[in-house]
Amino acid sequence: MSDQPLIQADRAVPPPATTTPTGGRRRRLRLLSRTDRVVITLMVLVPLLLVTGFVWLPAAATVLLSGTNWDGIGPLNEIEFVGARNYDDVVNIYPPFVPAVQNNLLWLAALFVVATPFGMFLAVLLDKELRGSRFYQTALYLPVVLSLALIGFVWQLLYSRDQGLINAAFNSNVDWYGDSNVNIWAVLVASGWRHVGYIMLLYLAGLKGVDPSLREAAAVDGASETRTFFRVVFPVLRPINIIVLVVTVIESLRAFDLVWVVNKGRNGLELLSALVTQNVVGEASRIGFGSALATIMLVVSLVFITVYLATVMRENRE
Repeated sequence: MSDQPLIQADRAVPPPATTTPTGGRRRRLRLLSRTDRVVITLMVLVPLLLVTGFVWLPAAATVLLSGTNWDGIGPLNEIEFVGARNYDDVVNIYPPFVPAVQNNLLWLAALFVVATPFGMFLAVLLDKELRGSRFYQTALYLPVVLSLALIGFVWQLLYSRDQGLINAAFNSNVDWYGDSNVNIWAVLVASGWRHVGYIMLLYLAGLKGVDPSLREAAAVDGASETRTFFRVVFPVLRPINIIVLVVTVIESLRAFDLVWVVNKGRNGLELLSALVTQNVVGEASRIGFGSALATIMLVVSLVFITVYLATVMRENRE
Protein backbone atom coordinates (compact mmCIF):
# COMPACT_ATOMS: atom_id res chain seq x y z
CA MET A 1 0.00 0.00 0.00
CA SER A 2 2.84 2.37 0.77
CA ASP A 3 4.25 2.03 -2.75
CA GLN A 4 1.01 3.06 -4.45
CA PRO A 5 1.46 6.87 -4.19
CA LEU A 6 5.00 6.57 -5.48
CA ILE A 7 3.88 4.64 -8.54
CA GLN A 8 1.15 7.15 -9.24
CA ALA A 9 3.55 10.04 -8.83
CA ASP A 10 6.01 8.39 -11.22
CA ARG A 11 3.28 7.99 -13.78
CA ALA A 12 2.31 11.61 -13.41
CA VAL A 13 5.74 12.82 -14.56
CA PRO A 14 5.45 13.94 -18.25
CA PRO A 15 7.94 12.51 -20.72
CA PRO A 16 10.84 14.73 -21.77
CA ALA A 17 10.03 17.00 -24.69
CA THR A 18 11.61 16.02 -27.97
CA THR A 19 12.18 18.34 -30.89
CA THR A 20 11.99 16.95 -34.37
CA PRO A 21 14.57 18.16 -36.87
CA THR A 22 11.88 19.95 -38.88
CA GLY A 23 10.49 21.61 -35.79
CA GLY A 24 13.98 22.65 -34.72
CA ARG A 25 14.68 24.28 -38.07
CA ARG A 26 11.35 26.13 -37.97
CA ARG A 27 12.08 27.34 -34.45
CA ARG A 28 15.53 28.59 -35.48
CA LEU A 29 14.00 30.38 -38.47
CA ARG A 30 11.53 32.08 -36.17
CA LEU A 31 14.46 33.30 -34.06
CA LEU A 32 16.03 34.98 -37.09
CA SER A 33 15.20 38.62 -37.49
CA ARG A 34 13.61 39.96 -40.64
CA THR A 35 16.92 41.51 -41.67
CA ASP A 36 18.71 38.17 -41.30
CA ARG A 37 16.12 36.42 -43.45
CA VAL A 38 16.49 39.09 -46.14
CA VAL A 39 20.28 38.79 -46.08
CA ILE A 40 20.18 34.98 -46.31
CA THR A 41 17.69 35.17 -49.19
CA LEU A 42 19.90 37.63 -51.08
CA MET A 43 23.02 35.50 -50.45
CA VAL A 44 21.27 32.55 -52.08
CA LEU A 45 19.31 34.37 -54.76
CA VAL A 46 22.00 36.73 -56.13
CA PRO A 47 24.64 34.01 -56.85
CA LEU A 48 21.90 31.80 -58.31
CA LEU A 49 20.79 34.57 -60.68
CA LEU A 50 24.38 35.38 -61.66
CA VAL A 51 25.23 31.74 -62.40
CA THR A 52 22.00 31.28 -64.33
CA GLY A 53 22.43 34.48 -66.32
CA PHE A 54 26.12 34.23 -67.08
CA VAL A 55 26.67 30.46 -67.26
CA TRP A 56 23.59 28.31 -67.83
CA LEU A 57 21.58 30.56 -70.13
CA PRO A 58 24.57 31.28 -72.43
CA ALA A 59 25.40 27.56 -72.44
CA ALA A 60 21.83 26.69 -73.41
CA ALA A 61 21.83 29.41 -76.09
CA THR A 62 25.11 28.04 -77.47
CA VAL A 63 23.63 24.55 -77.81
CA LEU A 64 20.56 25.95 -79.56
CA LEU A 65 22.57 28.20 -81.90
CA SER A 66 24.82 25.29 -82.87
CA GLY A 67 21.92 23.99 -84.94
CA THR A 68 21.56 27.21 -86.95
CA ASN A 69 23.45 29.08 -89.65
CA TRP A 70 23.09 32.49 -87.97
CA ASP A 71 25.94 34.92 -88.64
CA GLY A 72 25.24 37.07 -85.59
CA ILE A 73 24.11 40.06 -87.67
CA GLY A 74 20.79 39.15 -89.26
CA PRO A 75 17.47 39.45 -87.40
CA LEU A 76 16.50 36.63 -85.09
CA ASN A 77 13.31 35.86 -87.02
CA GLU A 78 15.40 34.91 -90.05
CA ILE A 79 17.49 32.29 -88.23
CA GLU A 80 17.48 29.04 -90.20
CA PHE A 81 17.78 25.75 -88.31
CA VAL A 82 20.10 23.35 -90.09
CA GLY A 83 20.13 20.50 -87.57
CA ALA A 84 23.47 18.70 -87.24
CA ARG A 85 25.00 20.16 -90.41
CA ASN A 86 27.42 22.37 -88.46
CA TYR A 87 28.74 19.35 -86.56
CA ASP A 88 29.17 17.45 -89.81
CA ASP A 89 31.07 20.40 -91.31
CA VAL A 90 33.28 20.68 -88.22
CA VAL A 91 34.33 17.05 -88.37
CA ASN A 92 34.55 16.52 -92.12
CA ILE A 93 35.33 19.74 -94.00
CA TYR A 94 36.99 22.07 -91.47
CA PRO A 95 40.78 21.57 -91.79
CA PRO A 96 41.87 23.19 -88.49
CA PHE A 97 39.63 20.90 -86.41
CA VAL A 98 41.84 17.79 -86.43
CA PRO A 99 45.07 19.71 -85.59
CA ALA A 100 43.18 21.52 -82.83
CA VAL A 101 42.00 18.25 -81.28
CA GLN A 102 45.52 16.84 -81.51
CA ASN A 103 46.99 19.94 -79.87
CA ASN A 104 44.39 19.83 -77.08
CA LEU A 105 45.21 16.18 -76.44
CA LEU A 106 48.91 17.01 -76.47
CA TRP A 107 48.21 19.85 -74.03
CA LEU A 108 46.36 17.44 -71.75
CA ALA A 109 49.14 14.84 -71.94
CA ALA A 110 51.85 17.41 -71.17
CA LEU A 111 50.00 18.80 -68.16
CA PHE A 112 48.98 15.39 -66.85
CA VAL A 113 52.21 13.46 -67.43
CA VAL A 114 54.81 16.15 -66.76
CA ALA A 115 53.44 19.20 -64.94
CA THR A 116 51.10 17.38 -62.55
CA PRO A 117 53.65 14.84 -61.19
CA PHE A 118 56.22 17.62 -60.86
CA GLY A 119 53.75 19.75 -58.89
CA MET A 120 53.01 16.77 -56.64
CA PHE A 121 56.74 16.21 -56.12
CA LEU A 122 57.22 19.84 -55.08
CA ALA A 123 54.27 19.55 -52.68
CA VAL A 124 55.85 16.52 -51.01
CA LEU A 125 59.12 18.42 -50.56
CA LEU A 126 57.43 21.52 -49.15
CA ASP A 127 55.33 19.36 -46.81
CA LYS A 128 58.54 18.39 -45.02
CA GLU A 129 58.77 21.96 -43.65
CA LEU A 130 62.24 22.51 -45.06
CA ARG A 131 64.07 25.72 -44.35
CA GLY A 132 62.69 28.49 -46.54
CA SER A 133 59.66 26.43 -47.57
CA ARG A 134 57.36 29.44 -47.20
CA PHE A 135 59.46 31.42 -49.66
CA TYR A 136 59.57 28.58 -52.18
CA GLN A 137 55.84 28.00 -51.81
CA THR A 138 55.13 31.66 -52.57
CA ALA A 139 57.57 31.77 -55.48
CA LEU A 140 56.16 28.61 -57.07
CA TYR A 141 52.57 29.76 -56.67
CA LEU A 142 53.21 33.25 -58.02
CA PRO A 143 52.69 32.27 -61.71
CA VAL A 144 49.18 31.03 -60.85
CA VAL A 145 48.20 34.56 -59.90
CA LEU A 146 49.24 35.82 -63.33
CA SER A 147 46.96 35.44 -66.34
CA LEU A 148 48.07 33.26 -69.23
CA ALA A 149 48.16 36.33 -71.47
CA LEU A 150 50.66 37.99 -69.15
CA ILE A 151 52.64 34.76 -68.95
CA GLY A 152 52.85 34.81 -72.74
CA PHE A 153 54.45 38.24 -72.62
CA VAL A 154 56.82 37.17 -69.83
CA TRP A 155 58.01 34.16 -71.79
CA GLN A 156 58.38 36.33 -74.88
CA LEU A 157 61.45 37.76 -73.11
CA LEU A 158 62.91 34.25 -73.16
CA TYR A 159 61.64 33.12 -76.56
CA SER A 160 62.25 36.25 -78.64
CA ARG A 161 64.19 35.38 -81.76
CA ASP A 162 66.44 38.45 -81.72
CA GLN A 163 66.57 39.51 -78.07
CA GLY A 164 65.42 36.41 -76.18
CA LEU A 165 67.46 35.02 -73.31
CA ILE A 166 67.43 31.43 -74.64
CA ASN A 167 68.83 32.31 -78.07
CA ALA A 168 71.39 34.62 -76.47
CA ALA A 169 72.51 31.95 -74.00
CA PHE A 170 72.86 29.18 -76.61
CA ASN A 171 73.91 31.43 -79.50
CA SER A 172 71.01 30.14 -81.61
CA ASN A 173 68.47 31.73 -83.92
CA VAL A 174 65.33 29.68 -83.30
CA ASP A 175 61.98 31.38 -83.82
CA TRP A 176 60.31 29.75 -80.82
CA TYR A 177 56.89 31.32 -81.36
CA GLY A 178 56.96 31.53 -85.16
CA ASP A 179 58.21 28.07 -86.14
CA SER A 180 55.22 25.71 -86.38
CA ASN A 181 57.45 22.75 -85.49
CA VAL A 182 58.48 24.06 -82.08
CA ASN A 183 55.97 26.73 -81.04
CA ILE A 184 53.53 24.25 -79.47
CA TRP A 185 56.32 22.90 -77.25
CA ALA A 186 57.42 26.40 -76.28
CA VAL A 187 53.86 27.30 -75.33
CA LEU A 188 53.45 24.07 -73.36
CA VAL A 189 56.52 24.89 -71.27
CA ALA A 190 55.05 28.29 -70.41
CA SER A 191 51.65 26.78 -69.58
CA GLY A 192 53.20 23.99 -67.52
CA TRP A 193 55.19 26.56 -65.53
CA ARG A 194 51.88 28.02 -64.33
CA HIS A 195 50.14 24.67 -63.90
CA VAL A 196 52.86 23.27 -61.63
CA GLY A 197 52.21 25.92 -58.98
CA TYR A 198 48.48 25.26 -58.98
CA ILE A 199 48.87 21.50 -58.62
CA MET A 200 51.51 21.99 -55.94
CA LEU A 201 49.08 24.03 -53.84
CA LEU A 202 46.26 21.47 -54.21
CA TYR A 203 48.46 18.56 -53.15
CA LEU A 204 50.07 20.55 -50.36
CA ALA A 205 46.64 21.27 -48.91
CA GLY A 206 45.79 17.57 -49.17
CA LEU A 207 49.04 16.48 -47.51
CA LYS A 208 48.41 18.79 -44.57
CA GLY A 209 45.17 16.91 -43.92
CA VAL A 210 46.71 13.41 -43.85
CA ASP A 211 46.60 11.78 -40.43
CA PRO A 212 50.21 11.64 -39.07
CA SER A 213 49.47 8.32 -37.37
CA LEU A 214 49.31 6.63 -40.79
CA ARG A 215 52.90 7.59 -41.54
CA GLU A 216 54.02 6.65 -38.06
CA ALA A 217 52.46 3.21 -38.40
CA ALA A 218 54.17 2.71 -41.77
CA ALA A 219 57.50 3.81 -40.29
CA VAL A 220 57.10 1.32 -37.43
CA ASP A 221 56.54 -1.43 -40.02
CA GLY A 222 59.84 -0.43 -41.66
CA ALA A 223 58.40 1.11 -44.85
CA SER A 224 60.57 3.65 -46.67
CA GLU A 225 59.34 7.18 -47.36
CA THR A 226 58.69 6.37 -51.01
CA ARG A 227 56.77 3.21 -50.19
CA THR A 228 54.83 5.02 -47.45
CA PHE A 229 53.78 7.75 -49.87
CA PHE A 230 52.56 5.47 -52.67
CA ARG A 231 51.04 2.77 -50.44
CA VAL A 232 49.63 4.86 -47.59
CA VAL A 233 49.50 8.60 -48.31
CA PHE A 234 48.62 8.62 -52.01
CA PRO A 235 45.44 6.49 -51.61
CA VAL A 236 44.26 8.87 -48.89
CA LEU A 237 44.62 11.73 -51.38
CA ARG A 238 41.99 10.20 -53.67
CA PRO A 239 39.64 13.25 -53.48
CA ILE A 240 42.55 15.54 -54.35
CA ASN A 241 43.53 13.26 -57.23
CA ILE A 242 40.03 13.52 -58.70
CA ILE A 243 40.06 17.31 -58.36
CA VAL A 244 43.48 17.47 -60.04
CA LEU A 245 42.25 15.26 -62.90
CA VAL A 246 39.20 17.44 -63.53
CA VAL A 247 41.20 20.67 -63.24
CA THR A 248 43.84 19.37 -65.66
CA VAL A 249 41.27 18.34 -68.25
CA ILE A 250 39.44 21.66 -68.04
CA GLU A 251 42.73 23.58 -68.21
CA SER A 252 43.70 21.73 -71.37
CA LEU A 253 40.31 22.44 -72.98
CA ARG A 254 40.02 26.10 -72.09
CA ALA A 255 43.63 26.95 -72.96
CA PHE A 256 43.23 30.11 -75.01
CA ASP A 257 45.00 33.21 -73.71
CA LEU A 258 48.52 32.02 -74.34
CA VAL A 259 48.10 30.91 -77.96
CA TRP A 260 45.93 33.92 -78.78
CA VAL A 261 48.66 36.28 -77.57
CA VAL A 262 51.27 34.43 -79.65
CA ASN A 263 49.54 34.19 -83.05
CA LYS A 264 45.74 33.99 -82.51
CA GLY A 265 45.83 30.20 -82.59
CA ARG A 266 47.29 29.71 -86.07
CA ASN A 267 50.44 28.24 -87.65
CA GLY A 268 50.73 25.17 -85.44
CA LEU A 269 48.96 26.53 -82.36
CA GLU A 270 45.39 25.58 -83.30
CA LEU A 271 43.22 24.88 -80.25
CA LEU A 272 39.47 24.33 -79.96
CA SER A 273 39.02 27.46 -77.87
CA ALA A 274 40.89 29.54 -80.43
CA LEU A 275 38.76 28.12 -83.25
CA VAL A 276 35.61 29.08 -81.36
CA THR A 277 36.82 32.66 -81.01
CA GLN A 278 37.90 32.86 -84.65
CA ASN A 279 34.45 31.80 -85.85
CA VAL A 280 32.33 33.74 -83.36
CA VAL A 281 34.14 37.10 -83.19
CA GLY A 282 36.52 36.75 -86.12
CA GLU A 283 36.46 38.45 -89.49
CA ALA A 284 33.85 36.05 -90.87
CA SER A 285 31.40 35.72 -88.00
CA ARG A 286 29.68 32.33 -88.01
CA ILE A 287 27.79 32.07 -84.76
CA GLY A 288 26.21 28.71 -85.54
CA PHE A 289 29.46 27.09 -86.61
CA GLY A 290 31.39 28.50 -83.65
CA SER A 291 28.61 27.40 -81.30
CA ALA A 292 28.96 23.83 -82.60
CA LEU A 293 32.65 23.91 -81.69
CA ALA A 294 31.83 25.35 -78.27
CA THR A 295 29.19 22.67 -77.70
CA ILE A 296 31.74 19.95 -78.39
CA MET A 297 34.00 21.46 -75.73
CA LEU A 298 31.05 21.75 -73.35
CA VAL A 299 30.11 18.08 -73.73
CA VAL A 300 33.68 16.90 -73.11
CA SER A 301 33.96 19.12 -70.02
CA LEU A 302 30.63 17.93 -68.65
CA VAL A 303 31.74 14.31 -68.83
CA PHE A 304 34.63 14.89 -66.44
CA ILE A 305 32.65 17.28 -64.23
CA THR A 306 29.86 14.70 -63.91
CA VAL A 307 32.37 12.02 -62.93
CA TYR A 308 33.82 14.33 -60.30
CA LEU A 309 30.43 15.28 -58.83
CA ALA A 310 29.26 11.65 -58.79
CA THR A 311 32.43 10.61 -56.95
CA VAL A 312 32.10 13.40 -54.36
CA MET A 313 28.43 12.63 -53.73
CA ARG A 314 29.14 8.90 -53.36
CA GLU A 315 31.90 9.59 -50.83
CA ASN A 316 29.61 11.90 -48.86
CA ARG A 317 26.96 9.18 -48.69
CA GLU A 318 29.52 6.67 -47.47
